[in-house]
Amino acid sequence: MKSPLLNRLLTLEAPTRAEDGAGGATLGWTPLGAHWAELRSTSAREGVAGGVEASAVTHRATLRWAPFDAPSRPTAQQRFREGRRVFDILGVTEADPRNAHLHVWLREGAPL
Repeated sequence: MKSPLLNRLLTLEAPTRAEDGAGGATLGWTPLGAHWAELRSTSAREGVAGGVEASAVTHRATLRWAPFDAPSRPTAQQRFREGRRVFDILGVTEADPRNAHLHVWLREGAPL
């Protein structure tokens, strides 16, 4: 495997739930840390979501490997942010047999 060019700084975020005191809750996101990554687009789709035209682009991010129990290892319940761009994490796999990198499968845009 060719060494990836880790030139994109992505912030890993986890969902947080804050009770509003009236029986409801607000969903927010808490930054967990940052990862340097290589980001490659893998596919794009256009369609209708909720009666509105929408698009979704899938990406594969390659980043340094982290152990399964490490808080720095991304999970499918989290997301990455790069400025105003938000990437939902769909899955995480080892990128190579030496455990040097991870592949993180991402979706940017509305689920279609």
